[in-house]
Amino acid sequence: MNKHAASPPPTRGSTSAAAMLVALATAFALSQAFRTVGAMMATPLTQHFGLTPQALGTWAGTFHFTFGIMQLAMGVSIDHFGVRRTVLTAFPLAIAGAALCTVAPGFGALLLGQALIGVGCAPAFLACTVFIARHFDASRFTAMSGLVMSLAGMGILFTGTPLALLIEAASWRAGYAALTAFAVLSWIVIFWHVHEPARTTTTTTTSAASDEPAPEHQSLRQAVRDLVPLFAMPHTLGLLCFACVSYAAFITLRGLWLGPVLHDRHGLSLVASGNVALVMTVAGMASPMLFGRLDPGGARRTRWMMRCAFAGAAMFAAMALTQSRAIDIGLPIVYGMLSGYSVLLYAYTKNAYPAAVTGRAMALLNMAMFLGVSLMQWTTGVAASWAVAQGSEPFRAVFLTVSGMLAAGTLAFWVLPRARERARPASGER
Repeated sequence: MNKHAASPPPTRGSTSAAAMLVALATAFALSQAFRTVGAMMATPLTQHFGLTPQALGTWAGTFHFTFGIMQLAMGVSIDHFGVRRTVLTAFPLAIAGAALCTVAPGFGALLLGQALIGVGCAPAFLACTVFIARHFDASRFTAMSGLVMSLAGMGILFTGTPLALLIEAASWRAGYAALTAFAVLSWIVIFWHVHEPARTTTTTTTSAASDEPAPEHQSLRQAVRDLVPLFAMPHTLGLLCFACVSYAAFITLRGLWLGPVLHDRHGLSLVASGNVALVMTVAGMASPMLFGRLDPGGARRTRWMMRCAFAGAAMFAAMALTQSRAIDIGLPIVYGMLSGYSVLLYAYTKNAYPAAVTGRAMALLNMAMFLGVSLMQWTTGVAASWAVAQGSEPFRAVFLTVSGMLAAGTLAFWVLPRARERARPASGER
């Protein structure tokens, strides 16, 4: 620890900073994998444990619930102890949870494992965003965030065809065992390659480094009190409404219902469903980086966000009402290409709040996004179970629910007050 702490700070955008960011992104990639295993595991888990659609939604949502409620605590820990120590301390819980899921004798153990994985993965992306804010120029924040999200898509790639092949060749337990091994490797990579300079009260900060929180230690109770001024700002409510549904729609489809709808509605095999998930994931990996580089800034950014979200709501409605194999295969891929618009929400949030509370604002955003995923997955599970009880096709209820929630959250963002955004800075401008 001391050797790493004594290391000179990396220059902004330096090779060493980029290498450390890639190392941190491996944990985020595992987080992405854990949150999307449901698409391939839903069917075998349902068969093994006799799960109802509502239980399936609860299982998928448990990860995101514990992930979401831990965001503020992880933000405080990153401010207090730094990125490295926070990730290295929390991530073993994800490893333990994955190991528990591998040997789970019943549904209760599976839920506990999901909860542990959610807590362990909680600092993964927040650590990356804080690291970018501290060690890269402010003008590169959106682009670097998009790059990290694209790199982390490797985790989602694994939960497509590779995971489907592994499950068919062995079992769903083998899938969790593989993820456990990958998580151990990620922890080792971060342990050896990520370090941060010692932070002192005399350190002079400029530009994006000024986004760092004050060095004095804060308790979780103090951090909660620090959120009060954020809620007092008129644009916070609309931001939270949009955050709760924008990312949730993508993960609810890719991470839970894509496999079941292709298998149960259209009779595709697990591997064939995995192939569709793989193509959707590739599209989703390129999308954040593209949106990050094309980010227009200012009011145009918010218009892009809303138009993409409303288009997504229309796609889910089409999947609900047509029950066409071509649409159910094609639209998820198109939506994967569109899904990167959520990266614009991080840039919007960064510009919407004073630099002194950037860390808290990002933590609040992440909390809203992942609690929103948990809510949407649980709600769609309830809707599917209700549809089955009524003798209706469950996936129509699932997709109409997603479409309605996505449209409602976007409409709230549209009609409620929004932050006044500055135009995108020119290259080199801070």
